[in-house]
Amino acid sequence: MSKPYSIGEPNQPWQAHHKQQWLNEQQVKRSYFKDVVSQINALETQLCKEQYGTLNYHNSCYPLYALKSKNWQPNKPTVLVTGGVHGYETSGVHGALSFAQHHVSHYEKTFNIIILPCISPWGYETINRWNPNAIDPNRSFYENSPADESQLAMEYITALNCDILCHVDLHETTDTDNSEFRPALAARDGVQNHNWNIPDGFYLVGHTQTPQPEFQSAIIEKVATVTPIAPADASNQLIGVPVEQFGVINYDGTALGLCMGMTSAPYVTTTEVYPDGASATPQNCIDGQVGAITGALDYLINNH
Repeated sequence: MSKPYSIGEPNQPWQAHHKQQWLNEQQVKRSYFKDVVSQINALETQLCKEQYGTLNYHNSCYPLYALKSKNWQPNKPTVLVTGGVHGYETSGVHGALSFAQHHVSHYEKTFNIIILPCISPWGYETINRWNPNAIDPNRSFYENSPADESQLAMEYITALNCDILCHVDLHETTDTDNSEFRPALAARDGVQNHNWNIPDGFYLVGHTQTPQPEFQSAIIEKVATVTPIAPADASNQLIGVPVEQFGVINYDGTALGLCMGMTSAPYVTTTEVYPDGASATPQNCIDGQVGAITGALDYLINNH
Protein backbone atom coordinates (compact mmCIF):
# COMPACT_ATOMS: atom_id res chain seq x y z
CA MET A 1 0.00 0.00 0.00
CA SER A 2 1.08 3.56 -0.61
CA LYS A 3 0.77 6.72 1.46
CA PRO A 4 -2.60 8.52 1.44
CA TYR A 5 -3.29 10.65 -1.60
CA SER A 6 -3.01 14.42 -1.16
CA ILE A 7 -6.59 15.17 -2.27
CA GLY A 8 -9.78 14.11 -0.50
CA GLU A 9 -10.66 12.46 2.79
CA PRO A 10 -10.10 8.78 3.63
CA ASN A 11 -12.97 6.50 2.63
CA GLN A 12 -14.94 9.38 1.07
CA PRO A 13 -15.39 9.67 -2.70
CA TRP A 14 -14.33 12.92 -4.27
CA GLN A 15 -16.84 15.68 -4.62
CA ALA A 16 -16.80 18.30 -7.36
CA HIS A 17 -14.38 20.54 -5.48
CA HIS A 18 -11.91 17.68 -5.05
CA LYS A 19 -11.95 17.03 -8.80
CA GLN A 20 -11.43 20.72 -9.41
CA GLN A 21 -8.51 20.72 -6.99
CA TRP A 22 -7.01 17.78 -8.84
CA LEU A 23 -7.50 19.51 -12.18
CA ASN A 24 -5.89 22.69 -10.91
CA GLU A 25 -2.75 20.72 -10.12
CA GLN A 26 -2.35 19.38 -13.66
CA GLN A 27 0.16 21.07 -15.95
CA VAL A 28 0.95 20.84 -19.63
CA LYS A 29 4.33 19.11 -19.99
CA ARG A 30 4.55 18.48 -23.73
CA SER A 31 2.76 19.39 -26.96
CA TYR A 32 0.22 17.21 -28.75
CA PHE A 33 0.46 19.48 -31.78
CA LYS A 34 4.25 19.44 -31.97
CA ASP A 35 4.78 15.78 -31.09
CA VAL A 36 1.74 14.08 -32.63
CA VAL A 37 -0.26 16.24 -35.05
CA SER A 38 2.90 17.19 -36.95
CA GLN A 39 3.57 13.50 -37.58
CA ILE A 40 -0.04 12.84 -38.57
CA ASN A 41 0.15 15.68 -41.09
CA ALA A 42 3.39 14.28 -42.51
CA LEU A 43 1.64 10.95 -43.16
CA GLU A 44 -1.03 12.42 -45.43
CA THR A 45 0.86 11.29 -48.52
CA GLN A 46 0.55 7.68 -47.34
CA LEU A 47 -2.81 7.61 -45.58
CA CYS A 48 -6.08 9.50 -45.45
CA LYS A 49 -6.23 11.86 -42.49
CA GLU A 50 -9.75 12.22 -41.10
CA GLN A 51 -10.79 14.43 -38.19
CA TYR A 52 -13.39 12.50 -36.22
CA GLY A 53 -14.05 15.00 -33.46
CA THR A 54 -12.82 17.82 -31.28
CA LEU A 55 -12.25 17.97 -27.55
CA ASN A 56 -12.89 21.38 -25.98
CA TYR A 57 -11.35 21.60 -22.54
CA HIS A 58 -11.31 25.02 -20.89
CA ASN A 59 -9.03 27.17 -23.06
CA SER A 60 -7.74 24.25 -25.12
CA CYS A 61 -9.12 22.70 -28.29
CA TYR A 62 -7.85 19.32 -29.45
CA PRO A 63 -8.72 17.97 -32.91
CA LEU A 64 -8.91 14.17 -32.99
CA TYR A 65 -7.51 12.39 -36.02
CA ALA A 66 -7.71 8.99 -37.63
CA LEU A 67 -5.39 7.66 -40.32
CA LYS A 68 -7.01 5.35 -42.82
CA SER A 69 -5.94 3.35 -45.87
CA LYS A 70 -6.24 5.42 -49.04
CA ASN A 71 -6.98 2.40 -51.20
CA TRP A 72 -9.90 1.19 -49.09
CA GLN A 73 -11.43 -1.98 -50.52
CA PRO A 74 -14.62 -3.48 -49.03
CA ASN A 75 -13.46 -7.03 -49.79
CA LYS A 76 -10.34 -6.69 -47.62
CA PRO A 77 -10.36 -7.49 -43.88
CA THR A 78 -10.06 -4.41 -41.67
CA VAL A 79 -7.54 -3.86 -38.88
CA LEU A 80 -7.86 -1.23 -36.14
CA VAL A 81 -4.86 0.13 -34.21
CA THR A 82 -5.48 2.48 -31.26
CA GLY A 83 -2.95 4.41 -29.19
CA GLY A 84 -2.98 7.01 -26.48
CA VAL A 85 -6.23 5.96 -24.81
CA HIS A 86 -4.17 6.68 -21.72
CA GLY A 87 -2.31 9.74 -22.89
CA TYR A 88 0.63 9.29 -20.53
CA GLU A 89 1.55 5.96 -22.13
CA THR A 90 3.93 7.48 -24.64
CA SER A 91 5.02 4.49 -26.70
CA GLY A 92 1.42 3.66 -27.54
CA VAL A 93 1.05 6.96 -29.38
CA HIS A 94 4.44 6.87 -31.05
CA GLY A 95 4.26 3.15 -31.76
CA ALA A 96 1.04 3.71 -33.72
CA LEU A 97 2.68 6.55 -35.65
CA SER A 98 5.84 4.53 -36.30
CA PHE A 99 3.77 1.65 -37.64
CA ALA A 100 1.94 4.09 -39.92
CA GLN A 101 5.18 5.58 -41.19
CA HIS A 102 7.23 2.45 -41.75
CA HIS A 103 4.89 -0.52 -42.18
CA VAL A 104 1.44 0.44 -43.46
CA SER A 105 2.47 0.31 -47.12
CA HIS A 106 3.35 -3.38 -46.70
CA TYR A 107 0.28 -4.47 -44.77
CA GLU A 108 -2.38 -2.49 -46.62
CA LYS A 109 -1.81 -4.82 -49.57
CA THR A 110 -3.76 -7.32 -47.46
CA PHE A 111 -5.79 -5.22 -45.03
CA ASN A 112 -7.78 -2.04 -44.76
CA ILE A 113 -6.08 -0.23 -41.88
CA ILE A 114 -7.49 2.33 -39.43
CA ILE A 115 -5.20 4.02 -36.89
CA LEU A 116 -6.36 6.25 -34.05
CA PRO A 117 -2.92 7.27 -32.78
CA CYS A 118 -3.83 9.51 -29.84
CA ILE A 119 -7.34 9.13 -28.44
CA SER A 120 -6.59 11.26 -25.34
CA PRO A 121 -4.53 14.31 -26.36
CA TRP A 122 -5.11 16.22 -23.11
CA GLY A 123 -3.79 13.19 -21.26
CA TYR A 124 -0.82 13.14 -23.62
CA GLU A 125 0.03 16.78 -22.90
CA THR A 126 -0.39 16.54 -19.12
CA ILE A 127 1.05 12.98 -18.90
CA ASN A 128 -2.17 11.74 -17.37
CA ARG A 129 -4.30 8.61 -17.21
CA TRP A 130 -7.58 10.52 -16.85
CA ASN A 131 -9.28 13.26 -18.80
CA PRO A 132 -9.88 16.69 -17.15
CA ASN A 133 -13.08 15.40 -15.54
CA ALA A 134 -11.11 12.74 -13.64
CA ILE A 135 -12.57 10.02 -15.86
CA ASP A 136 -10.51 7.13 -17.21
CA PRO A 137 -11.26 6.83 -20.94
CA ASN A 138 -10.15 3.19 -20.87
CA ARG A 139 -12.98 2.30 -18.54
CA SER A 140 -15.51 4.27 -20.58
CA PHE A 141 -16.00 2.46 -23.89
CA TYR A 142 -19.72 1.81 -23.57
CA GLU A 143 -22.99 3.36 -24.69
CA ASN A 144 -23.51 6.97 -23.54
CA SER A 145 -19.91 7.14 -22.37
CA PRO A 146 -19.04 9.82 -19.82
CA ALA A 147 -15.69 10.33 -21.62
CA ASP A 148 -15.82 12.25 -24.89
CA GLU A 149 -12.53 10.62 -25.89
CA SER A 150 -14.20 7.20 -25.84
CA GLN A 151 -17.55 8.28 -27.25
CA LEU A 152 -16.07 10.04 -30.27
CA ALA A 153 -13.79 7.11 -31.08
CA MET A 154 -16.70 4.66 -30.90
CA GLU A 155 -18.92 6.88 -33.06
CA TYR A 156 -16.22 7.13 -35.71
CA ILE A 157 -15.62 3.39 -35.89
CA THR A 158 -19.36 2.66 -35.93
CA ALA A 159 -19.91 5.13 -38.78
CA LEU A 160 -17.34 3.29 -40.92
CA ASN A 161 -19.79 0.37 -40.94
CA CYS A 162 -17.18 -2.30 -41.52
CA ASP A 163 -16.39 -5.62 -39.92
CA ILE A 164 -13.12 -5.36 -38.02
CA LEU A 165 -11.05 -8.52 -38.02
CA CYS A 166 -8.34 -7.40 -35.59
CA HIS A 167 -7.90 -4.65 -32.99
CA VAL A 168 -4.53 -3.94 -31.39
CA ASP A 169 -4.73 -1.40 -28.53
CA LEU A 170 -1.35 0.01 -27.46
CA HIS A 171 -0.66 0.65 -23.77
CA GLU A 172 2.07 0.78 -21.11
CA THR A 173 2.28 -0.30 -17.47
CA THR A 174 4.54 2.19 -15.69
CA ASP A 175 6.01 2.68 -12.24
CA THR A 176 3.79 5.77 -11.95
CA ASP A 177 0.79 3.46 -11.90
CA ASN A 178 1.74 2.73 -8.29
CA SER A 179 3.21 6.11 -7.34
CA GLU A 180 0.39 8.26 -8.75
CA PHE A 181 -2.45 6.76 -10.72
CA ARG A 182 -3.70 3.91 -8.53
CA PRO A 183 -3.50 6.06 -5.36
CA ALA A 184 -5.44 8.79 -7.18
CA LEU A 185 -8.06 6.27 -8.29
CA ALA A 186 -8.54 4.95 -4.76
CA ALA A 187 -8.83 8.49 -3.41
CA ARG A 188 -11.32 9.49 -6.09
CA ASP A 189 -13.53 6.49 -5.32
CA GLY A 190 -13.13 6.63 -1.54
CA VAL A 191 -11.64 3.15 -1.21
CA GLN A 192 -8.44 1.70 0.18
CA ASN A 193 -5.59 1.59 -2.31
CA HIS A 194 -3.78 -1.65 -3.09
CA ASN A 195 -0.90 -1.28 -5.51
CA TRP A 196 -0.11 -4.05 -7.92
CA ASN A 197 3.24 -5.64 -8.73
CA ILE A 198 4.55 -3.84 -11.80
CA PRO A 199 5.60 -6.51 -14.32
CA ASP A 200 9.23 -6.26 -15.38
CA GLY A 201 8.73 -6.35 -19.13
CA PHE A 202 6.19 -6.53 -21.91
CA TYR A 203 2.93 -8.45 -21.62
CA LEU A 204 -0.44 -8.72 -23.37
CA VAL A 205 -4.04 -8.57 -22.23
CA GLY A 206 -6.32 -10.78 -24.29
CA HIS A 207 -10.10 -10.58 -24.38
CA THR A 208 -11.77 -13.33 -22.34
CA GLN A 209 -14.57 -13.52 -24.91
CA THR A 210 -12.12 -14.23 -27.76
CA PRO A 211 -8.79 -15.18 -26.15
CA GLN A 212 -7.07 -16.52 -29.32
CA PRO A 213 -4.04 -18.05 -27.55
CA GLU A 214 -2.11 -18.84 -30.76
CA PHE A 215 -2.56 -15.24 -31.94
CA GLN A 216 -1.30 -13.92 -28.60
CA SER A 217 1.68 -16.29 -28.67
CA ALA A 218 2.68 -15.11 -32.13
CA ILE A 219 2.72 -11.50 -30.88
CA ILE A 220 4.77 -12.40 -27.81
CA GLU A 221 7.28 -14.26 -29.98
CA LYS A 222 7.71 -11.24 -32.26
CA VAL A 223 8.00 -8.69 -29.44
CA ALA A 224 10.53 -10.85 -27.59
CA THR A 225 13.03 -10.05 -30.36
CA VAL A 226 13.11 -6.37 -29.34
CA THR A 227 12.13 -6.11 -25.65
CA PRO A 228 11.93 -8.49 -22.65
CA ILE A 229 8.68 -10.34 -21.89
CA ALA A 230 7.49 -10.04 -18.29
CA PRO A 231 7.75 -13.20 -16.19
CA ALA A 232 4.86 -14.12 -13.92
CA ASP A 233 5.23 -13.20 -10.25
CA ALA A 234 5.44 -15.71 -7.39
CA SER A 235 1.66 -16.20 -7.55
CA ASN A 236 1.75 -16.88 -11.30
CA GLN A 237 0.08 -13.55 -11.92
CA LEU A 238 0.64 -10.25 -13.71
CA ILE A 239 -0.91 -7.11 -12.10
CA GLY A 240 -2.88 -9.43 -9.82
CA VAL A 241 -4.45 -11.42 -12.67
CA PRO A 242 -3.68 -15.10 -13.33
CA VAL A 243 -1.38 -15.75 -16.28
CA GLU A 244 -3.17 -17.65 -19.06
CA GLN A 245 -0.01 -18.34 -21.08
CA PHE A 246 3.50 -16.91 -21.18
CA GLY A 247 3.24 -13.13 -21.15
CA VAL A 248 -0.55 -13.06 -21.43
CA ILE A 249 -3.44 -12.35 -19.07
CA ASN A 250 -7.10 -11.97 -20.05
CA TYR A 251 -9.73 -9.34 -19.18
CA ASP A 252 -13.36 -9.09 -20.19
CA GLY A 253 -12.78 -5.92 -22.17
CA THR A 254 -16.45 -5.40 -22.93
CA ALA A 255 -17.66 -5.67 -19.34
CA LEU A 256 -14.87 -3.38 -18.12
CA GLY A 257 -15.47 -0.74 -20.77
CA LEU A 258 -11.97 -1.14 -22.20
CA CYS A 259 -10.98 0.14 -25.63
CA MET A 260 -10.21 -3.41 -26.73
CA GLY A 261 -13.89 -4.27 -26.20
CA MET A 262 -15.24 -1.50 -28.45
CA THR A 263 -15.69 -3.77 -31.48
CA SER A 264 -16.69 -7.36 -32.09
CA ALA A 265 -13.34 -8.17 -33.71
CA PRO A 266 -12.42 -11.85 -33.26
CA TYR A 267 -8.70 -11.03 -32.84
CA VAL A 268 -8.06 -8.54 -30.05
CA THR A 269 -5.10 -7.71 -27.86
CA THR A 270 -3.95 -4.92 -25.58
CA THR A 271 -0.20 -4.39 -25.36
CA GLU A 272 1.54 -3.40 -22.15
CA VAL A 273 5.07 -2.06 -22.56
CA TYR A 274 7.26 -1.44 -19.49
CA PRO A 275 9.12 1.84 -20.11
CA ASP A 276 10.80 1.96 -16.68
CA GLY A 277 12.88 -1.20 -17.01
CA ALA A 278 16.66 -1.05 -16.64
CA SER A 279 17.19 -1.78 -20.33
CA ALA A 280 14.21 0.20 -21.63
CA THR A 281 14.67 3.12 -23.99
CA PRO A 282 12.03 5.24 -25.71
CA GLN A 283 12.97 3.60 -29.01
CA ASN A 284 12.79 -0.02 -27.91
CA CYS A 285 9.42 0.69 -26.28
CA ILE A 286 8.20 2.01 -29.62
CA ASP A 287 9.77 -0.99 -31.33
CA GLY A 288 7.89 -3.29 -28.95
CA GLN A 289 4.59 -1.68 -29.89
CA VAL A 290 5.37 -1.92 -33.60
CA GLY A 291 6.43 -5.54 -33.13
CA ALA A 292 3.10 -6.30 -31.52
CA ILE A 293 1.16 -4.87 -34.46
CA THR A 294 3.29 -6.53 -37.12
CA GLY A 295 3.32 -9.79 -35.19
CA ALA A 296 -0.48 -9.74 -35.07
CA LEU A 297 -0.83 -9.00 -38.77
CA ASP A 298 1.79 -11.55 -39.80
CA TYR A 299 -0.13 -14.18 -37.85
CA LEU A 300 -3.37 -13.27 -39.61
CA ILE A 301 -1.72 -13.34 -43.04
CA ASN A 302 -0.32 -16.81 -42.34
CA ASN A 303 -3.28 -18.34 -40.51
CA HIS A 304 -6.55 -16.57 -41.19
